[in-house]
Amino acid sequence: MKEKTILGISAYYHDSAAAILVGGRIEAAAQEERFTRKKHTAVFPENAIRYCLEETGIQIGELDAVVFYDKPLLKFERLLETYYAFAPRGLRQFIVSIPVWLREKMFLKKMIRDGLSEIESYKRKNLKLLFPEHHLSHAASAFYPSPFRESAILTIDGVGEWATASICHGQGNRIKKIKELRFPHSVGLLYSAFTYYLGFRVNSGEYKLMGLAPYGNPESKQTQKFRETIKTHIVEIKQDASIRLNQDYFNYSTGLKMVNEKKWESLFGFPKNEPGEKFSQQQCNLAYAIQAVTEEIVMKMAEEARRETGSENLCMAGGVALNCVANGNIQKSGLFKNLFIQPAAGDAGGALGAAQLAHHIYFDEPRETDTTSDRMNGAQLGPSFSDKEIIRVLKKKKAVYQNVDDYDRLCRQCAELLSSGHVVGWFRGRMEFGPRALGNRSILADARDAAMQKKLNSKIKYRESFRPFAPSVIEENTEEYFDLGVPSPYMLLVAGVQKERRKPRPDNYHDLNLYEKLYHRRSDIPAVTHLDYSARVQTVNRETNPDYWKLLRAFKEKTGCSVLVNTSFNVRGEPIVCTPGDAYACFMKTEMDYLVIENFFLKKTDQPGRDNPEKWKKEFKPD
Repeated sequence: MKEKTILGISAYYHDSAAAILVGGRIEAAAQEERFTRKKHTAVFPENAIRYCLEETGIQIGELDAVVFYDKPLLKFERLLETYYAFAPRGLRQFIVSIPVWLREKMFLKKMIRDGLSEIESYKRKNLKLLFPEHHLSHAASAFYPSPFRESAILTIDGVGEWATASICHGQGNRIKKIKELRFPHSVGLLYSAFTYYLGFRVNSGEYKLMGLAPYGNPESKQTQKFRETIKTHIVEIKQDASIRLNQDYFNYSTGLKMVNEKKWESLFGFPKNEPGEKFSQQQCNLAYAIQAVTEEIVMKMAEEARRETGSENLCMAGGVALNCVANGNIQKSGLFKNLFIQPAAGDAGGALGAAQLAHHIYFDEPRETDTTSDRMNGAQLGPSFSDKEIIRVLKKKKAVYQNVDDYDRLCRQCAELLSSGHVVGWFRGRMEFGPRALGNRSILADARDAAMQKKLNSKIKYRESFRPFAPSVIEENTEEYFDLGVPSPYMLLVAGVQKERRKPRPDNYHDLNLYEKLYHRRSDIPAVTHLDYSARVQTVNRETNPDYWKLLRAFKEKTGCSVLVNTSFNVRGEPIVCTPGDAYACFMKTEMDYLVIENFFLKKTDQPGRDNPEKWKKEFKPD
């Protein structure tokens, strides 16, 4: 019997992506931004679809179904009802958005068919198009690849059609929706509003807000006041974990901005921060306050999911599931015995969930799990490149390189360089699916180096100095460094650095400004230890990612330390690199020291054009 082949698509809002299943197995998945080099692009994912089809050798006409990750007509209904409810407010936004819907999004079936026709010809009448609900796609993306036969499922984001959060129960190959929170009341939009007010870009800078929060002073009266002000005036948190946002303070329903800036300035005592402006302590305190309120809401929602389902397992997806501090709190609480978070938790992962819904619910195909390992293949679902392809690119760039046939020797060589304070671009195997680099498209450095955070932010990533970096650690050595207790393969859990590794804070610590706090040495792995002694941990499994594990082992053999700094292979405003050409360009326009592409080794000082960095540099826009 022929195995079902299903293509999932997310597009037209942000983070377009495609994923393909063969017989229920996830064979390939990628975000469109990696191919177009336009971060968070919303365009039809033509390149990602081409990749998925080429990776599997499947033609469009052979697909059993193409599945879009939400229901556009329900979303259109929500927009119309919202404009009507708030009329005459919102007329300007109505005039801007409705023509786009009438011209394009109302005809989504045609747009999808036309987009597929650009890739290859096929018989349109034979193409089965399916449209599940947005939050159901999120739920499926978390539950179906999880190791659990049954599980509570919590999805939290900005907004889908109407839902902004949902609690579902997964059993076997079925998902039952239990309850949902509806627009305009949204945890994701609440967090995005503060992202906007503190000077970051919505749908992009939320992780920056999470990184800024620990610079706030949790003991100050101002921070406590901000927290109470948010809960008194901005958001009401109810006993059943639902929330209500006071729409007097928000503009996202009817306007072109997230918030009413005058009312927020009156409430918090300072104006909106503009992008690129330095942060005052009061702004850091506000970041801490909204992060704390968000963690409280997410924990209450997790508790409600436990009550409603009675399950010991929890699966999570949606953009808010990328808030790894909130995730770490759930893990640490013991509320659930087991936790799985979809690594592509945002809209990109909706493409995968949509395909899985078609496989398990529409086609009623059974679901199998071994109850111990997930089916995401370490999120290594993107393209890889042959030696022939790499050599062709390097010769075109006139790059100087060595081909190191012995991989163990290559690992020892890189371990030596890393231990000497050098920064290495690491490009091996299949590109990761989701926003995290997990050792296949990574920039690596020594976590023990106290100056490394500053160096990476200023000379490699070209981004804000306060931004933290994550550690990769050999899985079997995790407890030597972090108070975690479980694997964290997708860098989605925050845990404390072990107390014996911490350095004491000065007595006047909370009186220091942001930058004085930033450069205080906090542990014996300072480059990955955040201000509150926490770290966003990636545990590296020998079976899932043997190449990266061997590099970490070589570093441990050289230094006695099992931890490396792992940050994504890109500069700010740019997607993670996809191809060898992307990697070489990023290598040359930064102050990275060495580059590894599969077994090819490149040294910066050997490269042509190394004395003319302006040739490689460009304007790095804030992300």
